[in-house]
Amino acid sequence: MQVINKMKTITILSGKGGVGKSSITASLAITLAKRRRIICADCDVDASNLALVFGIKEKDFEEYLPISTIQKAVFDLSKCNSCRKCFEECYFDAIELVNDKPKLKEFSCEGCGVCQLVCPVDAIKLVDEKNAKIGYAKTKYGFRIFSAQLDVGASGSGKIVSAVKKKAEALAQDAEIMLVDSSAGVGCPVIASVSGSDYALLVTEPTPSGFSDMKRAIKIVNHFNIPYGIVVNKHDINEEYTKRIEEFAEKNNAQILSKIPYDKAFVKALVNLVPVVVFDKKYEKLFEEIGSKILLRL
Repeated sequence: MQVINKMKTITILSGKGGVGKSSITASLAITLAKRRRIICADCDVDASNLALVFGIKEKDFEEYLPISTIQKAVFDLSKCNSCRKCFEECYFDAIELVNDKPKLKEFSCEGCGVCQLVCPVDAIKLVDEKNAKIGYAKTKYGFRIFSAQLDVGASGSGKIVSAVKKKAEALAQDAEIMLVDSSAGVGCPVIASVSGSDYALLVTEPTPSGFSDMKRAIKIVNHFNIPYGIVVNKHDINEEYTKRIEEFAEKNNAQILSKIPYDKAFVKALVNLVPVVVFDKKYEKLFEEIGSKILLRL
């Protein structure tokens, strides 16, 4: 009987924003693509920009279609008897009264359905709301990237992340590895990104906030019992905190995959819409070493 190997998922997260997570994801993707069949999923749906690092713009997407992962309330005012129950029971304060009739406040409805349940005259229905766009594009480096963009003010970022991952898995073809670029923070979209992963790469910087937020992100990774490694970006801007991160890693049996120096080449690479491993060849070996260490853990 033929054994089908499950595609492995590597999630890159940071806790703190602005530490170079997407830049490192892009260069790691190019490095791994030389050795494995990969796909990328940009799960920073509130501000997706991984495609830009590869030089991909919205017009380059093969598919970029609106989707719905939430519902919102719609009122049939011809049925409404002005009982005010929906107004009184709305936990999110999403309903206002205009001439004693309910009206949704913009950007407020979470689609919980309480108003529909309490309405005695069946004047409220929940309808699907298109709250994001999702699609994919082919990079010039030989692999696909899947991406989504949550509409401004829309809710449901965690569900959109799950939709991006499902889309990537459905169209993965023979991919062996999926790289997931998570959003910053430790909220719902990060949890959705990490869930189901086979390995987590924590990117941090040697600052008090970078160190603190990395430890918070590790709590999520540990909750799902996922092996992880750490990359210290801009390690030479604060050797004291770099040492603290190394001591933390040793105490917690975590692997420091690499320490990357501060280098304006990263900024110049982003300005030119190319990963740094392409912009400056001296980083090829460094990212090859990171990739090799990760592959040994999968």
